[in-house]
Amino acid sequence: MVELWYAIAALFLAAYAVMDGFDLGVGALHLFVAKNDAERRSALAAIGPYWDGNEVFLLSSGGILFAAFPAALAVGLSGFYLAIFLVLWTLVLRGISIEFRSHVDDPLWRTAWDFVFCGSSAFLAILFGAALGNLIRGLPIDADGWFALTFFTSFRTESPVGILDWYTVLVGVFALVTLMAHGAAFLAWKTAGALEARSRSFALILFGLVTALWPVVTYATRVVSPTAFATLGERPLAWLGATAAVLGLAAAFRGLSGGRALSGFLGSCAFITGILGSTAAMMFPVLLRAIDDPSRSLTAYTAASAPSSLATALGWFALGAPLCATYFVIVFRLHRGKVA
Repeated sequence: MVELWYAIAALFLAAYAVMDGFDLGVGALHLFVAKNDAERRSALAAIGPYWDGNEVFLLSSGGILFAAFPAALAVGLSGFYLAIFLVLWTLVLRGISIEFRSHVDDPLWRTAWDFVFCGSSAFLAILFGAALGNLIRGLPIDADGWFALTFFTSFRTESPVGILDWYTVLVGVFALVTLMAHGAAFLAWKTAGALEARSRSFALILFGLVTALWPVVTYATRVVSPTAFATLGERPLAWLGATAAVLGLAAAFRGLSGGRALSGFLGSCAFITGILGSTAAMMFPVLLRAIDDPSRSLTAYTAASAPSSLATALGWFALGAPLCATYFVIVFRLHRGKVA
């Protein structure tokens, strides 16, 4: 049961990265790929039916951790207190920038909110990437099982560590470039004309950067957390995820260069899902890794709820998950085709 809930949590976090990832990428990219107000409105119209619904996966992931691994959620929320508030502020800024940009018919007003939307989307992508980097690098969990992080210390990956260091910034930049490529692939699929052509060109360039950065991030991960690769040969799911990521990246290049934007976007989805799935498989059963003393790490087994609670939560999940999936199927079907 614990293994199943670990897989469910990883699946929903990957689903959030895929679904909210494309509108984060569009937000971070739209100032560069859209050359006038009409094209910016088209970019916003492309994500309009999806962006707020996509955040359901983030809320669902929090609910899954609350139900299945409450100890890890409690420790993580207290330790990442500053980072969580930054995430909340950027989520708020993204929402109000979309809603407020058309309240006043003035170019300066709209441009100002476009910059807010771009900056908050890019910063949020970096924060999520840095959060993943913190989980891989390890956290300063003390003997009582708690930790606290400042924004940064010496930018080294040895204690005392902060939220930002050279490794977490590298992972954050990789996340930003990946989600921008993902967003460009989505725009190439959902828009037409010059914006579509420009989005396709940007997507190919950005996926080229992803291809170059991926081995760098992998090597840095091995340096920072060598234990993450220690059992790689015994983790077939990790190899399956890595294979899906490679094939997805190839499909993204092939689809975008061949004029099949949907194939390119689906390839991008497979790449993100594969790389996060592989990471989760390598880290299992660790949820919060202690950087100084591995015995202080919180694992899926030590942080899990009682078996009866997990069984009850699984019953509710069996009811809620199909409703969530049905909602997104309906939304994508209702808004199929290019945006007007």
